[in-house]
Amino acid sequence: MTKRLVILFILANFFILGLVQTAQASQGYTLLKMGSTGSSVVQLQTELNYLGYNVGAADGIFGVKTEAGVVAFQKANSLSADGIVGTNTSNALNSTYTEKQYTAKASAIIATAEKYIGAPYQWGGESPTTGFDCSGFVQYVFAQNGITLPRVSSEQYTTGTSVNFNNLQPGDLIFFSTDQSGTVDHVGIYIGNNQFINASSSKGVTIYPIGPYWQSLYLGAKSVF
Repeated sequence: MTKRLVILFILANFFILGLVQTAQASQGYTLLKMGSTGSSVVQLQTELNYLGYNVGAADGIFGVKTEAGVVAFQKANSLSADGIVGTNTSNALNSTYTEKQYTAKASAIIATAEKYIGAPYQWGGESPTTGFDCSGFVQYVFAQNGITLPRVSSEQYTTGTSVNFNNLQPGDLIFFSTDQSGTVDHVGIYIGNNQFINASSSKGVTIYPIGPYWQSLYLGAKSVF
């Protein structure tokens, strides 16, 4: 191969690589690898550290530790362990990170709610000192975890994202119409295992199974974080 052909071959490869990178960029594709820098690397390092892959300070520099963390994550998730963050690795990492954050938040909310089991019911109550009504209890528990909700159950029902009963997750709000009018008048917090915690007018803050009675009054559920 002549020197001119070699040069043309190299230039052609650069041209093709440029087209590929342009196409990837147009699709929102971000390629991170050894030597990459910037805010995307900071986010990558933050997520890896949160998931337990210790890559050191989130300094925005994709170095040896970051690459090792990426490889470890890829191996744990049956991905190509090349240390490069392409579409598949990025999607898997973001999904895992989001899921763990959600689980941690839900666990904190439920732990807060369960601290007040036995607190008395009080119409209009919204603190452990005076007692709770159903929506006051929900508002208080979520506020303790940095989430602001409206005061009354009917307004709480207008927030968040609707969740199918069969897809309930711990931390979701579940709503009922206790007078069977179809109007929201009661709310609780789903805690898993087909149970919810609420401020009941008869028992105060307590946990109930979602049995036939509550299912007959059920109106819907919302995810609010």
